[in-house]
Amino acid sequence: MEIIIISFAAFLTAILTFFSGFGLGTILTPVFILFFPVDLAIALTGVVHFFNNVFKLILVGRSADKKVLLRFGVPAVLAALGGAWVLLNITDLKPLFSYSVAGQTFVVTPIKFIISILLILFSMIELLPFFEKLEFGRAKLPVGGMLSGFFGGLSGHQGALRSAFLIRAGLSKEAFIGTSVVIASFVDFTRLSVYATRFGESGLGENLAVVLSATIAAIAGAFLGNQLLKKITLKLIQQLVAGLLILISIALGAGII
Repeated sequence: MEIIIISFAAFLTAILTFFSGFGLGTILTPVFILFFPVDLAIALTGVVHFFNNVFKLILVGRSADKKVLLRFGVPAVLAALGGAWVLLNITDLKPLFSYSVAGQTFVVTPIKFIISILLILFSMIELLPFFEKLEFGRAKLPVGGMLSGFFGGLSGHQGALRSAFLIRAGLSKEAFIGTSVVIASFVDFTRLSVYATRFGESGLGENLAVVLSATIAAIAGAFLGNQLLKKITLKLIQQLVAGLLILISIALGAGII
């Protein structure tokens, strides 16, 4: 059942990605969290995200700006190592606290609490008008790369920060998209390399069917979205998805899921 739900979510999310302002990982991570432990959910989402980016890389990667790749991409990759290392090392920490409601006990772990905060933060970025105008100059590219890469390695959330820093880098539309895809692909590859040290014990190999189905669905959704909806912007969908993510984040942080 989870294969059908996750694959459908990946397909729909890949379409929405073209006009919602969210990245694939931002929406898909909470869906995986509904069925898997947080660390495994982030890793599984990362695999789908990576192969979806490879597909986009084939389409638009040649338009990437090499200078921006060096100034932003290299710090992002290095910081992604740190973020992924932090993720692996907070999964084994003792629970922060537990509580009971109606005879049922809920446990709040550090990883659930941290990821829930990040989900809420990046959802609010999509909802508040202030963040839509938040832009940074080219001189801040290395700093942006480190921030985007670190959070990409920690939770998979790199798109919002990456866009905020690259939008004022003087890139053409084609170069902006191509550069973003190349950087996202390298960050994904880097964090997955770190996650791989725990894949065997976390259960990734047992869920390859889910990953494969979701990846194919995401690629199909990306292709359809690129063909039919790339010029559409639906603010209502963006707000609804952000609101849903906040609700899921609160449930995650409260130990309900």
